[in-house]
Parts: sequence; C-alpha cells; structure tokens
Amino acid sequence: MFSGIIAAVGRITHLTPREAGFRLHVDAGTLGLGDVALGDSIAHNGVCLTVVGKEGNQFMVDVSPETLSCTVGLDAPGPVNLEKALRLNDVIGGHLVSGHVDGVGEVLRFDPVGDNRLLEIRAPEELAKYIARKGSITVDGTSLTTNDVNGPVFTINLIPHTLENTTLHRLGPGARVNLEVDLIARYVERMLNASQG
Repeated sequence: MFSGIIAAVGRITHLTPREAGFRLHVDAGTLGLGDVALGDSIAHNGVCLTVVGKEGNQFMVDVSPETLSCTVGLDAPGPVNLEKALRLNDVIGGHLVSGHVDGVGEVLRFDPVGDNRLLEIRAPEELAKYIARKGSITVDGTSLTTNDVNGPVFTINLIPHTLENTTLHRLGPGARVNLEVDLIARYVERMLNASQG
C-alpha cells in the first residue's frame, strides 16, 4: 500500500529487454535507498513494482507485458514519480493507494490559474462511477482531490508544491496519465452489489 505522497522524482535511465517485458534501471534521485531491500515495493508513476537489484543510488525493477499494456510512462527513459511502500507506523498524508492502475486518462487542459494549474482529465468511461466531486484520485501516483466531475471528465487544482515535487508540471493537452480510483469507492460498490445479489 501507498499514500500517493510522492517522495522523490527519479529517472528511468535505461531499459534492458527481457524474454517478456523489460528491466528498468532507475536513478532514485533523492529517494533514500538505505532501508530498501530486494523484494520491496516502490511505486513508479503509481505502478507498484518489486525491487530486484540495487547498485549505489540506482535500483532495478522488472515490468511485465501485462503491466506495460495497461499503464503509461514505463516504456522509455525519463522522469518518474517514486514512493516507497507504507510501513504500519507511517502517516497517510494522501489516501490509501494500492499501486494497481485502473486505467489511463487523457489530459484535456492544463491551464495556469495564478501560480496553480487547472488540470482536466478524461478517464475511461468505466471508471467514471468511482470519481466523485471532492473525492480522491491518484494521477501518475500522486494523491489528488477532484474539484468538479462531469461524467468521465474531472478537474483538479494543482498547487505549486505539487508542481515542483512531482512530474505533473510536464503535462499538457494530449498527455496520457495513470489513474487509480479511490479504493474505498471500489469496496463500497462491491458491498452494494453483493447485498443486492
């Protein structure tokens, strides 16, 4: 589990092809690796991946074809939002995030509003029912609060701190982003469906 509070912006430096998928070599940036062991989970743009190697300030993770088919941002060198898995005594500053991407959204607008940015995203239709006004959603691993929701389209206000400490400042119309809907919304739907069945 994660909280959606990005700890560092790292960089995928290169990819090594494997029989299936890739091994990503990631420069951890300011993410401390002293307490990271092989087998630990780190979220990369919201995608939970397992550490399979470490060397200095770099670590390696494997990405399967299945993961590559339903996410974006892991198939080429470039910056990546990083967050280590939560420990039981950690503060949850965002919301509970599983690291399992539900779908890929498309950025429609990224407009300046003073020193903030108004981010508008179209989610896949099947995710619309889980997105609520003033609810939580994860965009490229970042826990955010929606402002308005209109069907599958929702808006978010990005403050300067978020823009400075994540990769979200690089977005623009047409960009694709990893989305994870609120975990609690999924469980509520499951309970409601079970009680009606």
